[in-house]
Amino acid sequence: MTIPRAFPLEPTSIRVSDEALDDLRARLTLTRAPLDEGNEDWSYGVPDSYLRKLVAYWRDGYDWRKAEAAINVYEHYEVCVAGVPVHFMRKPGRGPRPIPLILTHGWPWTFWHWSKVIDPLADPAAFGADPADAFDVIVPSLPGFGFPGPLTGFPDVNFWKVSDLWHTLMTETLGHEKYAAGGCDIGGIVTSQLGHKYADELYGIHIGSGLPLDFFTGPRAWDFARNRPLTDDQPADVRARIIELDRRFASHLTVHMLDGATLAHGLSDSPAGLLAWLLERWNAWSDNGGDLESVFTKDDLLTHATIYWVNNSIATSMRYYANANRYPWSPAHDRTPVVQAPVGLTFVTYENPPGVHTADERVRAFKTGPQADWFHHVNVNAHDHGGHFIPWENPDAWVNDLRRTFHGRRP
Repeated sequence: MTIPRAFPLEPTSIRVSDEALDDLRARLTLTRAPLDEGNEDWSYGVPDSYLRKLVAYWRDGYDWRKAEAAINVYEHYEVCVAGVPVHFMRKPGRGPRPIPLILTHGWPWTFWHWSKVIDPLADPAAFGADPADAFDVIVPSLPGFGFPGPLTGFPDVNFWKVSDLWHTLMTETLGHEKYAAGGCDIGGIVTSQLGHKYADELYGIHIGSGLPLDFFTGPRAWDFARNRPLTDDQPADVRARIIELDRRFASHLTVHMLDGATLAHGLSDSPAGLLAWLLERWNAWSDNGGDLESVFTKDDLLTHATIYWVNNSIATSMRYYANANRYPWSPAHDRTPVVQAPVGLTFVTYENPPGVHTADERVRAFKTGPQADWFHHVNVNAHDHGGHFIPWENPDAWVNDLRRTFHGRRP
């Protein structure tokens, strides 16, 4: 087994100050709950009955230092890339020829949502897999989503600008001539942009959605249902699915694109308010069968929420949506497909579009639909288990799918 070359940076452990944690507890103690009658079923949003108990646990029972110790099992680095402070977590690859892999999260994710796939990707032999599939895994925090702290001096941050930062990080800062990339949610289109603009310098990409790079362009990009109007002649299941997906995503997308700064004033001042906004998405977007804690334990939920809170990062995290529209994507070339790097995709049936019911149908719908034309797709998979947070909810599927994408593409 080869020994990885010396890494060019010195690690810096994550450490949240005692003062920040004391302030969090003080604010949680002063939480004023709203009147919330008749909402035990979450039909009006996050119910006070659930949030109140979770806030009390955050204040009196949750142990950030325990979570911090688990996070610090991995290497952490802070570096300035094109003037932007960047934090990333790393797990060195163990195998005959590990290749670098950068994994990008989305919203309301944190870098820690990748924690279940890092070890098997970096050290496949330890999990009974082929050591030839090893990756040197780099997991950055999207700028403005957490560590190393609040994002300043980059008010126009969006997905395609982060792609340029990531390419600089991987090639100039870390010195890789070629690398692999993966991502979901916002991280999926960050990764697709890498595969579009820098295809010759990538082994390939693996993404958790097939969103086109122009998804956020146009005057009504905030209208989630803009291509799926309700009509009287639609089959009942299609109509119901359109309504279900609008319920799941429309308020989030609209508020973040049109009114994120207003919302951020409340969420930056109230940890309970921040937790509620994040919880609604974690609950609605995960495949939890009505039991959120079957996917995220209380400690899991609060670890992700604490990362947002202690870095006061909710405002800049939400701004990605507005800035994707305000500073719209434009192509770097006119070749087809638009994303020319080899592309693997992992879908889940929980996110099937209207009229698509099974995993096999999901794969066929993609391959025969307009989104496929955007990608040089080489490996398309769909799974019945898992929701929007695929690497967290179904890590085995993500790992296996990603490995297949890069089989035969290593040097």
